[in-house]
Amino acid sequence: MRTMFHLCLILIGINSVAAKTLHKERSIYRNIVITQNSQKRCMRFETRRKAVSNQACIDLDDKQRLVFEYTRSILSGLAFNQNPKRILIIGLGGGSLPMAFSSLLPSTEVVSVEIDPAVAKLAKEYFSYQESDLIKTAVVDGRVYVKRALIKQQKFDWVILDAFNGDYIPEHLLTVEFLSEVKQLLNKGGLLTANTFNGSRLYDYESVTYQKVFDEIRIMKSPTKGNRIIFGCNCDTMDQKFVLDESLAKKLFPLGVDLQELLPRINDEIDWDTAVPPLTDQFSPANLLNQ
Repeated sequence: MRTMFHLCLILIGINSVAAKTLHKERSIYRNIVITQNSQKRCMRFETRRKAVSNQACIDLDDKQRLVFEYTRSILSGLAFNQNPKRILIIGLGGGSLPMAFSSLLPSTEVVSVEIDPAVAKLAKEYFSYQESDLIKTAVVDGRVYVKRALIKQQKFDWVILDAFNGDYIPEHLLTVEFLSEVKQLLNKGGLLTANTFNGSRLYDYESVTYQKVFDEIRIMKSPTKGNRIIFGCNCDTMDQKFVLDESLAKKLFPLGVDLQELLPRINDEIDWDTAVPPLTDQFSPANLLNQ
């Protein structure tokens, strides 16, 4: 008779056989691995941690559906502004966010900034990322792009910071100076959304940094992962609510975005130590704090 233990071993064996490596390469920044099982394809970066840290995944049976909880959470920002005309995303991954915006907002310009040319190439080859007149990619460091955009006097309605992976936070994208530059890129009433972490000593310092630049911020914590989403805006107050609109909720549902579940988790509770100093270009030990 097979015990539950034996059944578990069989299932583990099936899964390990089903998952296979499609591609592996060493970019100028990291080792990138593309894996696939029967219905899911993922991109991961090999990091110092032993745990697998997928940076992008696509459901091959339903490519429209967003696999990651944090990407679904980011899209709740559409409840703040349903019709942004220009969106800037720093961090491309597999390109799931720009592709979602292409479907939801076909007349919106979306610029994705990715420092690693190999990631941009693999997003197109393995994750159905497609450029167009409105869906654009800039292969450059995110901070360099922001500085150049300011010189050109460009403006965006929504800036999304998603340049973090499971092992490393770019320190120069976590400072008062950088976030101030991002705020200058935003149109009046424009929204900032940042995907970041929910634990470690970095939580307090990072929260104080965002609060210093944006005054008021809103937080959405993941109930199952170590992520949180930070919202800020280029406005006098964030009294403007994230509105649950039924037509928007219906449009987002096929992507796996449940606004009725997400919006109540956005709050303005200050649960961090406000006495710690903000991170600056002169003081940004982000990766020492993220332990």
